[in-house]
Amino acid sequence: MADKRDYYEVLGVAKDASESDIKKAYHKNAKKYHPDMNPGDKEAEAKFKEVNEAYEVLSDKEKKARYDQFGHAGVDPSYGAGAGAGGYGGFGGFGGNGGSYGGVDFGDIFETFFGSGFGGAGFGSRQTNPNAPRRGADIRVSMVLTFMEAVHGTTKTINVTQQETCGECHGTGAEKGTTPETCPECNGSGFVVAQKRTAFGMMQESRPCTRCGGKGKIIKDPCKKCHGSGRVGASKKLEVKIPAGVDDDKNIVLRGKGDAGLNGGPAGDLIVIITVRPDPMFERENYDVYVQVPISFAQATLGAKVTVPTIDGKVEYTVPEGTQSGKTFRLKGKGIPYVNGRGRGDQYVVVSVEVPKKLSRAQRDALNKFDNGLKDDNYDQRKSFNKRMKDMFPGN
Repeated sequence: MADKRDYYEVLGVAKDASESDIKKAYHKNAKKYHPDMNPGDKEAEAKFKEVNEAYEVLSDKEKKARYDQFGHAGVDPSYGAGAGAGGYGGFGGFGGNGGSYGGVDFGDIFETFFGSGFGGAGFGSRQTNPNAPRRGADIRVSMVLTFMEAVHGTTKTINVTQQETCGECHGTGAEKGTTPETCPECNGSGFVVAQKRTAFGMMQESRPCTRCGGKGKIIKDPCKKCHGSGRVGASKKLEVKIPAGVDDDKNIVLRGKGDAGLNGGPAGDLIVIITVRPDPMFERENYDVYVQVPISFAQATLGAKVTVPTIDGKVEYTVPEGTQSGKTFRLKGKGIPYVNGRGRGDQYVVVSVEVPKKLSRAQRDALNKFDNGLKDDNYDQRKSFNKRMKDMFPGN
C-alpha cells in the first residue's frame, strides 16, 4: 500500500473538500481518463481505476472517516472490519469517538495519557460483532452515451469485476468438509480486554485479538479457492438497460449487483454513472431541446416552409413572414421523454437570419432599390431606435 497515492491527490481536491466538490472532481477525472475517451491508453486506464478507487472511499462517510484517521490501512480489506463503533481508540462511555462532556474532549485527553490504543471496554464501549452479517461494497462504473442513446434509451453491456461468494466453501472460508472454530482467546468477540493501571486507577483496555486477527474465528484449513476470505474475484458481463430520457451526471442503480456480502450479508449495489457526449445539433435543458435553424433574408421576409431537425426525425415548419433573427418557436411534445414517466418536453426552434455574401452588381442594385423603397414603418426596431435618438438629441 505504500505505493498508493493519496486519494485527495488523485481527485485533485483539498482534505476539507465538500461532498459536492468531491463528486465534481470525480466526474471531471472520470470523463478525462475514461477508456472510451482514451482507447488503447493503458496509463489512462490505470488512472481511471485509481480515480474510481479514490471516489469509492471519499464518497462514503464511514470509509472517508477511517481513511482520514488511518490512511489506506483504514479502508483496505486486509486490515479487517475496522475498529467498530468507537474505533480502536474510542472511549465508548463518553460517545463513539471518545466523546466530550462540558466542552472537554475526553478522547483527546485519554489519547494524550495512554496513546491511541486506549479503549473503553470497561465503560460500556460498543464493539462490532465480527461475525455479524455485513453488506457487500457498492461498485461504481462510468458509462459514456451519445446524445441520442440517452434520449431514446438503449441497452449496454459492461464488464464488472466484483467479489462474489466462494462456491467451494459457500462463504465460510474453510476447506470443504471443515468449519471455522471459535477463537479460544477472545471467545468469538474479536477483542481482548486487559487491565491497565493509570493515574485515574485501574482501567480496561480493549484491543483486537491478535490470535484471530479480530475475526472471532480461526480457520485451521483455509479454502484453497478463496484462501480463507470466503469471497473470490470474478469478472462478469452485465446488461444495463438505460431508460429513455436519462441525463448527464445521473446514476442508474442495479440493486444487489455489487460485491457479495460477508457472513451471509446482502450484496452491495452496482452504480452506473452516466456521462452524455454533447451533440453538434441539439442542446438539452432539463427535458426540453433547443436547435438553431438558419434561414435566408428572403425566407424571413416573405415567410417560408423550412425543414427542422427533431430527435425523432425531420419535420416541416412554416416560418411566418417578417420573422426576426433570434425568434424562438415552440414544437410542443417534441422534446425528451420523461424518465420512467409519461409525457415529453418541448423542442424550441431558434431562427437565425443569415445575411448573404458576395452579391453580384445586379443583386446589389436590386437590393438597394428594394431598401430605398422601404420606410421606417416597415421596421419596428429601426423605428423605435430612431425615435429614441430624436428624444436624446432634439434639434439635431
